[in-house]
Amino acid sequence: MTVVLRRVNRIVLGLIGLVLVALGGAVLAAGLDLPVPSWWPWSGPSDVLLSRADRLRWRDEGWWWPVVIAVLGVLVLLSLWWLLAQFRRARLTEILIDTGDGEGATVRGRTLEAVLEADATAQEGVARARVALTGRRTAPRTRVRLLLEPYASPGAALTSLSTEALANARTSAGLTALPTEARLRAVKHRARRVT
Repeated sequence: MTVVLRRVNRIVLGLIGLVLVALGGAVLAAGLDLPVPSWWPWSGPSDVLLSRADRLRWRDEGWWWPVVIAVLGVLVLLSLWWLLAQFRRARLTEILIDTGDGEGATVRGRTLEAVLEADATAQEGVARARVALTGRRTAPRTRVRLLLEPYASPGAALTSLSTEALANARTSAGLTALPTEARLRAVKHRARRVT
């Protein structure tokens, strides 16, 4: 899904860029009194983009302004949706496991995330864990966020994460590797008083 989204983004951005560069260049050329194609509606710096007749043509029609506002509203909503889609990272819905018989099996991504979160949270010094699976179905990756207790050692937390929770996930899913990005943060707490 992310590969498709990247390709669509590149194609759409490329087409929009080409159209804007072509229109902007042609308007700039006409404004600077450079030669423009004969079919181009503006031929010189004295031309206007919209004549008075063009500006007033649909003004008295009752349907004109609602249609203009609706089209602009739809364009704004589509632009916002596209912008928000850029920041959303796709999560894996399932992982393909090679069972050795040529068929394979699938494991739901949310299930593996929940098991990893439970294993990571059960570690000493971890207050909470969040796991997200990314990557491809055949080569998953994980992003782990650990919220550590004030007394926890980050090194020990990372070691137990890799040797216990991630090792169990690799073994149970039959994966040769499970690349992981781990982010650690400490629980906010008051400073201890020394007496």
